[in-house]
Amino acid sequence: MRTAVISDIHGNLEALTQVFKDIEKLRIEAVICLGDCVGYGPQPEEVVREIRDRRIPFILGNHELGLVDSSYLTWFNPPTRSSLRITRKLLSADSLVYFKSLPPVWIERGSRFVHGFPPNSITTYLYEVPDEEILRILKALPERLCFIGHTHDLQLIAALGDRLTYLPFKRGIQPLRPEAKYLINVGSVGQPRDGNNQAKYVIWDDQADTLRLRYVTYNIVKTAEKILGLDFPEHNARRLF
Repeated sequence: MRTAVISDIHGNLEALTQVFKDIEKLRIEAVICLGDCVGYGPQPEEVVREIRDRRIPFILGNHELGLVDSSYLTWFNPPTRSSLRITRKLLSADSLVYFKSLPPVWIERGSRFVHGFPPNSITTYLYEVPDEEILRILKALPERLCFIGHTHDLQLIAALGDRLTYLPFKRGIQPLRPEAKYLINVGSVGQPRDGNNQAKYVIWDDQADTLRLRYVTYNIVKTAEKILGLDFPEHNARRLF
């Protein structure tokens, strides 16, 4: 089965719409969302509704967590807290209740899906973890593949024996080695930070044992104008470019 793994949409409906069109064009059988569907962007309610209407598994992200548990708000920097306050006003009561039901981890077909870092962290960034700790955790996981988001940056890391290897992760098909374990950062649909402003997502083919990285163009100007029109921090719009 081929599964599209999406993450960090951040209220960017323009980007998500084009990603779904790409997924449908390729006839991908399933989709899993790694969280942070809201925050920063102008259409959080519409994004959440799209995910829910399609019955896509949705893992809890730190931005959803910040909206349902106020004790986490101090974890965010001031501009992001401001963005979350605006986001809250754009969300329905039903969506906020829904966030409370989201799991921090999803296990499917021998793979693990988590927003931040395995085994179940919502808030830990990959770049905060030393290589020796990444290797230890990957070796201890019962699953061979672990998909994460959170940093908005693409990363493919393999653990083979006692060696950790950072692999090139570029658009196209990436074969996986059956004897290796992998940590896969799928980047961001709604606010990429990998030096390319196209929306990103990854297709996992568990039969072929491959990953396929997709780049999708969308109307960035339209999203940026909506962000500014709702008085989000200007930085939220500028960083899309």
